[in-house]
Amino acid sequence: MTTPKRQARVRAPEFAGRGWLNTGGKDVTLAELRGKIVLLDFWTFCCINCLHVLDELRPLESEFADVLVTIGVHSPKFTHEADPDAVKAAVERYEVHHPVLDDPELRTWQNYAARAWPTLTLIDPEGYVVHVASGEGHAEALRRIIGELVAEHDAKGTLRRGDGPYVPPEPEDTVLRFPGKVIDLGNSLLVSDSARHRLVEFAHDGETVLRIIGDGERGHTVVPIRFSEPNGLALLPPEIAEQAGYDVVIADTVNHLIRGLRLADGVVTTIAGTGQQWRSGPDSGDALQTALTSPWDVAWYEPAGGVVIAMSGNHTLGLFDPIGNTVRRFAGTTVEGLKDGPAEEAFFAQTSGLAVAGDRLWLADSETSALRYLQPGDDGFTVHTVIGAGLFEFGHRDGAADQALLQHPLGVTALPDGGVAISDTYNGAIRRYDPAADEVSTVATGVAEPSDAVLVDGQLVVVASAAHRLERPVPPGVAARLVDGATGTVTRPATDIASGLLRLAVVFTPPPGEKLDLSYGPATRLEITSSPPELLVEGAGADTDLHRDLIISDTVTEGVLHVVAQAASCDDDPAVEHPVCRITRQDWGVPVRVTADGAARLPLILGGLDDDH
Repeated sequence: MTTPKRQARVRAPEFAGRGWLNTGGKDVTLAELRGKIVLLDFWTFCCINCLHVLDELRPLESEFADVLVTIGVHSPKFTHEADPDAVKAAVERYEVHHPVLDDPELRTWQNYAARAWPTLTLIDPEGYVVHVASGEGHAEALRRIIGELVAEHDAKGTLRRGDGPYVPPEPEDTVLRFPGKVIDLGNSLLVSDSARHRLVEFAHDGETVLRIIGDGERGHTVVPIRFSEPNGLALLPPEIAEQAGYDVVIADTVNHLIRGLRLADGVVTTIAGTGQQWRSGPDSGDALQTALTSPWDVAWYEPAGGVVIAMSGNHTLGLFDPIGNTVRRFAGTTVEGLKDGPAEEAFFAQTSGLAVAGDRLWLADSETSALRYLQPGDDGFTVHTVIGAGLFEFGHRDGAADQALLQHPLGVTALPDGGVAISDTYNGAIRRYDPAADEVSTVATGVAEPSDAVLVDGQLVVVASAAHRLERPVPPGVAARLVDGATGTVTRPATDIASGLLRLAVVFTPPPGEKLDLSYGPATRLEITSSPPELLVEGAGADTDLHRDLIISDTVTEGVLHVVAQAASCDDDPAVEHPVCRITRQDWGVPVRVTADGAARLPLILGGLDDDH
């Protein structure tokens, strides 16, 4: 198959932002990068899809090290993510080994017409945009396009080889580095030392190191023991641990694995996951034959008879049976959102914290800034929301739970009095929910990105992740205080659209050497909803065509179009009996403003370039 020659069509705009990271203090201009292939990665550090893309890009950056310059454009969603110190910490936490433009006002985001996290924009050595993609799963497409660009511009003499502008920061020496979760083992504390890819066991003082599990290198082996950004930890009941052969279950997040730890001798085994990220297909079956996606926390949940997994990568909860060695979907649909009801119909949004109190499983849903719980009933398990208003509202407000606000919480801790301590991560606070009064209060502030907490001798020991240590920020007898903060809203530039007919087009062109996969029916899927629902008079729902005519209300002035698109493509080589196929998927939440002179067409680029203007 011959691949049609791409036409470079749009000159790439120059960079604009607050400053640069990973460049040794120097600014970087696009003009200076002429002769290099430049890949812009528009990301924000709360976004699990963006974190997936960071890992997808690592092999590309290594393979094309002398010709490719990756530039991370940090475009914040939450208020906390606009803090320059928080951006600097995130760049280190997630081992971002390329220059990062700090763009808190979304200037470069707007100049490149980005509409979603993550968005990838490829610029050729002559300074033209040649490819745009949104979402995950584009690594192979990018590899093929970059390979073509190398050949083309090598032949033209317009390719410049050599080192890029990346300058690594100086490492800091601390015992922990961005720890994630903590559990009490009875006589000691076990902490996931996430950025150092290991576990650390402390005495109850939280300072005396008793044991380190893992050699500190990113990996997935058991000899030597290696993890990749481990997070959640769960201690199994003794009778279950005896049968299973391990005591602690570990969410090995970036490896997409569940690991088991035997405390007696520190032996680690892999107990669930294939090591590949789930994108589509079966998500239930034999534990070691079923793919997982970014497991962030784990908890033994007796009513379900297994370990619940917060599968943040696809907004579901999984259930692992350590005796039967199976895993299955327990709750959620993979749609990101805030929807209560039967577990199998509920929407979650990057669940990142779990805690069990009796028959109730508490959940921290980070992307909806929500506190929720799951509970069994006569008709099965149901999901309920206590705090949270949706994907676009957050803040720091106490009082009645239905009016309270959080900002991207990552942890929950069950308290002996029935209350719940919330690690309100992006507010830098520990909050308390009182179910009896149905009220929320603040019990500590000034904690550096708290991500989890555990009770030790009646006192909360908190993982202060960005401070790289365990803290006790809530003194005994402290009086809770009430904070009356304003509502925060995710602010992105709204797209002006006209009322009446709106032609929505999801642009997807199979990458070089691939074709749409029609083996099992339509290769594409498009689902559209809106907030408020009244914004869409016609056009909501799911279908297989990536183009759809919508009717926009003339009585609603603003809202959000929620668009989920998916495309399947396979290698197009008749000589290959079993071609490799790939799924590309992206969720957009597009803020829109309905105006008389607004656009009548809305293009969203899943992969390729928009040919219609």
